[in-house]
Amino acid sequence: MAEGRKVKLHNRSDKPDNVVMRQHEIEKECEAIQRQLPGFMRGYFAYLRGNVLPLTRLNYLRDVRFFCQYLIRETDLTEAEVPKEIRLEEFKEILAVDVNMFIDWCREYTVEGEEGVTVYQNGNKTLARKKSSVSVLFKQLYRDGLLEKNITDGFNPIRVPKAGEREIKALQDDEVMIMLDAVSTGARLTDKERQYWEKTKKRDKAILILFLTYGLRLFELQQLNVSSFNFARGEFKIYRKRDKEVVMPLNRSVTEVVTDYIENERPRDDELLEEHQDALFLSLQGKRMTERSIRDLVKKYTSIGMSVSRRGGYSPHKLRATAATSLIGRGNSIFDVQALLDHEQVTTTQLYADHKMNVKRDLVNDMEWELERTEGMKDDEE
Repeated sequence: MAEGRKVKLHNRSDKPDNVVMRQHEIEKECEAIQRQLPGFMRGYFAYLRGNVLPLTRLNYLRDVRFFCQYLIRETDLTEAEVPKEIRLEEFKEILAVDVNMFIDWCREYTVEGEEGVTVYQNGNKTLARKKSSVSVLFKQLYRDGLLEKNITDGFNPIRVPKAGEREIKALQDDEVMIMLDAVSTGARLTDKERQYWEKTKKRDKAILILFLTYGLRLFELQQLNVSSFNFARGEFKIYRKRDKEVVMPLNRSVTEVVTDYIENERPRDDELLEEHQDALFLSLQGKRMTERSIRDLVKKYTSIGMSVSRRGGYSPHKLRATAATSLIGRGNSIFDVQALLDHEQVTTTQLYADHKMNVKRDLVNDMEWELERTEGMKDDEE
């Protein structure tokens, strides 16, 4: 496909054009990366396409390309100048220790650019994914008979804390109220933020309410269209992972904020380019909001709710956790919450049921040593 050439979509499915286009863009990026990698990895490409989700496939391909670039720039294991030139004979000489050194190198590395040197750091979760990407590659090359040995058993383990071992990060109910007050009134915003807020406050509020009510994933919200909503029937449609189409019921709060945004703030269709006319959430430029802009918006308002710096705000995924903990805290069945949030395993939802938002606060509030001491002194004086 020529660079810059406009893609015309001939969509004969029942999916919205933007959903089909997103899938197309992921597929095209995967194909572009594959063209940059050695031809002997064709079996690996086929395995990914048939066995993992599109975004997982894309991340694995990016990791393998990064591994190949590492071999070129940081080692003497290949004479290639670009990943595609790496030869199978060179791959056959790679040992488990070489992959272990790559994973360790990924913990912190620097990249020189025109504006200076950037230091990158990766945690164990990212390192584990990179290890998995490369492990699947070497296993597939072994299955295809291209490598004589399966070296993956020698890869160092990377311990990633289980979900139950991690502190669940979510807003408390009072923080949610502060956040919603900020988006409703402009309270606690800087002067510059208020200038933008005046133009987008109804949009921003609708985004936050949808996240908080349904625990939507970021891409699910970003892909919403005006036509996704059927207010007469009190429902809207979303497309989830694994291409699942799901109909969600509307409650009064969501109906109110979304219709208020559409009727009183969102530009009219005749003011928009055709490709953005159905997009629900629009930027000030009249284009479908990007995932990054939605993430920045959420981070800003959650930081206000928690009274921390803007950098300390939460991601949309933390609003998903907020929805889960709030729903379970209100006495809803974990199985119903599992269905709403689209958790594959109820054990995932159970983590939120086990998480008591205020248990630590309640415990320490029962141990007010100094207050008890001073109050006891006052009683003695009286």
